[in-house]
Amino acid sequence: MSTKDFIEKDFYKVLGVPKDATEAEIKKAYRKLAREFHPDANKGNTRAEERFKEISEANDVLGDPKKRKEYDDARALFGNGGFRPGPGAGGGQFNFDLGDLFGGAGGAGGAQSGSFGGGLGDVFGGLFNRGGPGTGTTRTQPRRGQDVDTEVTLSFTEAIEGATVPLRMTSQAPCKACSGTGDKNGTPRVCPTCVGTGQVARGSGGGFSLTDPCPDCKGRGLIAEHPCAECSGSGRAKSSRTMQVRIPAGVTDGQRIRLRGKGAPGERGGPAGDLYVTVHVGEHKVFGRKGDNLTVTVPVTFTEAALGGEVRVPTLGGSPVTLKLPPGTPNGRTMRARGKGAARKDGSHGDLLITVEVSVPKDLSGKARDALEAYREATADEDPRAELFEAAKGE
Repeated sequence: MSTKDFIEKDFYKVLGVPKDATEAEIKKAYRKLAREFHPDANKGNTRAEERFKEISEANDVLGDPKKRKEYDDARALFGNGGFRPGPGAGGGQFNFDLGDLFGGAGGAGGAQSGSFGGGLGDVFGGLFNRGGPGTGTTRTQPRRGQDVDTEVTLSFTEAIEGATVPLRMTSQAPCKACSGTGDKNGTPRVCPTCVGTGQVARGSGGGFSLTDPCPDCKGRGLIAEHPCAECSGSGRAKSSRTMQVRIPAGVTDGQRIRLRGKGAPGERGGPAGDLYVTVHVGEHKVFGRKGDNLTVTVPVTFTEAALGGEVRVPTLGGSPVTLKLPPGTPNGRTMRARGKGAARKDGSHGDLLITVEVSVPKDLSGKARDALEAYREATADEDPRAELFEAAKGE
């Protein structure tokens, strides 16, 4: 992403959320859009693929509190891509390169940079992982690997208890044929256009310059005199690997897990990127879920509900619990078995919510029918719908 793109792109608009959206609202919007435009669900749809990339890019910034603050600060300072002079600036034109601001230039001629408290390096450094003119750093130094997104589908039980799953990853890695140099002889030269920085300045018409990736070296800062046949001089090639990934207990459907350092390998000794795993959870035949609580519906007989009694209830992966029904338990009542739900981050567990469902027999024996007839005669004077009709006479 170029500096200009970073300043001008409205990531809030991309995700369809307001600027004061909470982290939960941003996460919810991203999950919804990611599912809708994911390449797996839109085979051959290039527009959907581009939209998915935009959504992922926006979430990468807004989903990280530190990056979001940096983005908001930059947008507030530069507005829609234009620098806003402060009080006392006068009507004169500013002639400076944003590279000085990004790199925090000081020393001679530092009157301008000093007014900004040493530059904007802290704002942009974490997002672009690069230095700028005057910083003494270039793109020929070690570079961090890219982040990688993938998905995994777990069974209901695996999501509750946690699981170790194999994930086959395909990402960009240093080309093995040229050791990531891009040159078949392993001796690339510094790009003369950008002098090894990987960036070129471009005037914006507003009296200052913006930086873009160098078109000659594609932002690498190096040019291969003898391009490697395997990577065409890029120094990067597709690499596939399978790793065992531990999914923690208690994950929910749609949750996005970040695994630090498990993404694409870095370049020239740089650190690896991060791996983001979106989890999909299957349904269970018996149990459901509400947050950290599990749910189950348990059928009981009419006599158990009317007279009370003890009912055995299954738990997920554990021993059954005994539920004590008080006399007169109504149909649909929900009771709680504490600590029998999903695991939480602090090591505790949610509860098992047990809903009682009175079971009505389809077939009755002669003895059972006689008993119910006798019960009906004994309760003939009781009308459970009397209050209903009385209430219907009112408003």
